[in-house]
Amino acid sequence: MNKTVIASLMLVYFTSGPSVAMASTEADLQAPSITYAPIEPAGSHSPQASFASWLPSLMQKFNALPEVVAQQARRNQAELNIKAADQAVYNPELGVDYQNAGEDTYTLGISQTIDWGDKRGAATRRAQLESEILLSDISLERSQMLADSILALVEQAQSRKAVVFQKQQLQAAKTQFEIAKQQMQVGELSAVELKLIQLDVASKAADYAVAEQASIASDANVMMLLGDSEQAFGGFIEALTLPAVKRQVDPDLPALKSAYQQVLLARATLDQVKADTAIDPTVSLNAEREGEENKFGMGISIPLQIRNNYSETLAVASQDIAIAEQGYLARERVLTHQQKKFNLSLPRLTERYQDWRELVLNSGQEAASALGQQWRAGDINTSDYLQSQRQLSSSYLVGLELETALYQSWLEWMGASGQLESFLQAQLSGQPLNSASNAAAAL
Repeated sequence: MNKTVIASLMLVYFTSGPSVAMASTEADLQAPSITYAPIEPAGSHSPQASFASWLPSLMQKFNALPEVVAQQARRNQAELNIKAADQAVYNPELGVDYQNAGEDTYTLGISQTIDWGDKRGAATRRAQLESEILLSDISLERSQMLADSILALVEQAQSRKAVVFQKQQLQAAKTQFEIAKQQMQVGELSAVELKLIQLDVASKAADYAVAEQASIASDANVMMLLGDSEQAFGGFIEALTLPAVKRQVDPDLPALKSAYQQVLLARATLDQVKADTAIDPTVSLNAEREGEENKFGMGISIPLQIRNNYSETLAVASQDIAIAEQGYLARERVLTHQQKKFNLSLPRLTERYQDWRELVLNSGQEAASALGQQWRAGDINTSDYLQSQRQLSSSYLVGLELETALYQSWLEWMGASGQLESFLQAQLSGQPLNSASNAAAAL
């Protein structure tokens, strides 16, 4: 009789505790009385609909962060730098001279240096490139910050699911232990079996405490990144589809575009050095009155580059071009490696996730029921039964880890390549998933 009672209890446990563990990992766990429900296939909901529930509030909070507000100030500063560079390099000079002699002499002159080497054009071009680099860097920064923030929200949501799950497991184990004690008193359960069930309760209490600590840490991480630990998040696992394989990274990616613009900036800097060291003549006009006699004059002065021809300065600027080109190649190599890693990891993670969903979610309840029947029939002992129960229960946590790994792989690439913000903006505007950006087209 003892095994019949405990087996009935364990079946209830697997349809209320572990069966909840087999419930959709994309939805919050509910009361222990919830029945087994498989996860819904990816793509069963509109991706735009899932983004609409949490993305607008996230972007509003993200754009209000001090570091993001500072990015706008940096944009404004770059625009002012362009306007400042596009101003005249030389202002005219006005000179007045008086000489006290037998006949007083008054002289009035005006001179203007001509920007013969086009210093203004070179400075404007440099300022424009610096502005473009800044915009690319800000775009990359924002994508990386958004990736960190969304990954923190993913980890927070997953840790909260784990807390709810572990709490349900603990409550079910406590109920099981109370019934077992009653069976022990009437002699229907051995002391060893009762001790095993008690140890199972202690193990679940420890798992619950660890899950709570992980949830607290994830809340703190969200608070640090967004300034508030309570941010709506619905998940978008259905949007994480397999990428198209590309042999080379897209040169228009913000992460690579900035490095290429550094090469253009180095070349523009060389042009600016040439302009700054160019010979700019100065033209002057003057009027002089000496006694009763009026005189007019015109002059021109040209700097003589005798003591310094600035050849070393030009050589230094030329070396900057080579350094920038090698920096571009290094950045391209890193991004290519990251893209290859992404192209390899996401399909494999997706495949493992599909396997988990098919092997665990579709057969978890059947396995729990079969184990209960075997234990009730005496085919397996209490120790093996509890071990099998723990293995089934851990399958839900494995599913959470797989989901987190999928998000992490996708967000790391989208953040590192600078594509994430354009992808999210496309969701806010209701565009199809494949129109966010060139590299996001396959996602």
